[in-house]
Order: sequence, then C-alpha cells, then structure tokens
Amino acid sequence: MARPHHPEFDKTKIVAENRRARYEYAIDDVFEAGIMLTGTEVKSLRFGEGSIAESYAEVKNGEVWLVNSNVPEFSHGNRYNHVPKRPRKLLMKEREIAKLHGAVERKGMTLVPLSIYFNARGRAKVELALAKGKNAADKRQTTKDRDWQRDKARIMRESR
Repeated sequence: MARPHHPEFDKTKIVAENRRARYEYAIDDVFEAGIMLTGTEVKSLRFGEGSIAESYAEVKNGEVWLVNSNVPEFSHGNRYNHVPKRPRKLLMKEREIAKLHGAVERKGMTLVPLSIYFNARGRAKVELALAKGKNAADKRQTTKDRDWQRDKARIMRESR
C-alpha cells in the first residue's frame, strides 16, 4: 500500500507563483508533479527566473503537458540553450493522470499550475490544481471576504 502524501508539499525554494489563479479559479484538488527539463532550464530556474502566469496544463495521449510556461534562456547557455516557451512534460502517476483526464473531460475543469518550486532533494516540481473557473459574482465575493478578513484583523489589533 502506498504511503499517504502530506497535504502540504515540501517547498524549499519557490521559483514562480501563479497568484492570480486562486482569484480566477475555485481550486478543487492540488497535485504535485515533476517536470522534464533540460540542463539550461534547470539553471535558469535556479536563478529564480521563470513565469507561469498565463500557463495551463493539458492531458494528451495519457501524458500531462505544461503549456505556455516561460523559462527564459540561460545567459551562459550558448548553442545548447533551450526554447523559452516550449511545452514541458509533467511526471505523474498513471492513476493521477487518469483522475485528471476524467475531471477535465466530464466536469469541464481546468488544470492550472499554482507554483514551480524546488523540493528538499533539489528536484523541480509543479503544484498543479484541478480547478473550475469563477464567474464575476464569485470573484466579487472572494474580494469582499478577503477585505473583511483584513479589516477584522486590523480591528482586533487596534482593540488590544
């Protein structure tokens, strides 16, 4: 029997974060996936460069791909450099891929990358969320709730 995963992933160095995703989407499940990278991509990510602001993931032929993520070229990469916006294969277990594929096909959900980070072993990982897009009213409610939490914290601080 496989050991259960800890709900919080072991993030030692966050490289890129998609902060807008939690506002635009209602997050259902979160998965951790490895990324297949070339040497210059890893070096570029270790310098803290990279963006996943407009990226998404898709399931094709039983594989998960990270599309439209930007890892800029490495400054000392010369002729062995990589293409910055190429699709990158994500490494996941077959059962997880089947679950993602079923949710995207049947429920109309979206695969959104939340962050790219290095774990304690130095491996590049992607935090991938199974999400459903919010409508305008949901977004307004999210903003209202966030503002109220901020005001409540301020009132509690001042009352001490």
